[in-house]
Amino acid sequence: MKVTCADMMHVQNQKLLTRLGLVGLIPFFLMTLGCWVVHPDWLGYFIKAQLVYGIVILSFLGGLHWGVTIMARDDNDEQTRKALIWGVIPILIGWFSIGNMLVGFIVQVAGFIASYKIDKKLYEAYHMPDWFIRLRLQLTRVVVTTQILTFIAANVRN
Repeated sequence: MKVTCADMMHVQNQKLLTRLGLVGLIPFFLMTLGCWVVHPDWLGYFIKAQLVYGIVILSFLGGLHWGVTIMARDDNDEQTRKALIWGVIPILIGWFSIGNMLVGFIVQVAGFIASYKIDKKLYEAYHMPDWFIRLRLQLTRVVVTTQILTFIAANVRN
C-alpha cells in the first residue's frame, strides 16, 4: 500500500486535533479539582470559572458548524440551513446557564449531551471521519463528568 503525502497530513491532523481536544479538557479538570481541594471561601470562584469555561466551549462547538458548513461543497440548502441554525443554539444554551448554579450546571450538562447527539448526525451528513465523531464522544463524556463532579463538590463543600 502506497502512503501519499495527503495520507500523512491526515494522520498528523488527526493527532493534532486529538491532542488539542485533550488540552482543552485541562481547565475542566483543574476547576473540578479546585472545587474539591480549595478552601471553601474560594469555591465560588472555581464554580464560576467552570461555568464560564463551559459557555466558551459550547460556543466553540456551535461555531464549528459554521466553519464546516462554509467549507462544505454540498448544495443541500436544507442541510446548510439546519447546520447554520444549530450553530447558534449551543451559544444560547451557554447563555441560559448564566445565573443560578444549579440551573447552570443542569443546562450545560444537557447542552453538552444534546450538542454531541446533534453533532453526530450533522457530522455524518458532512462526511466527517469516524475518528472525529469518536473523539467528540470521548471529550463530551469527560466534560459532562467534570461538570457533574463540580456540581457535587459545590453542594457537598458549600
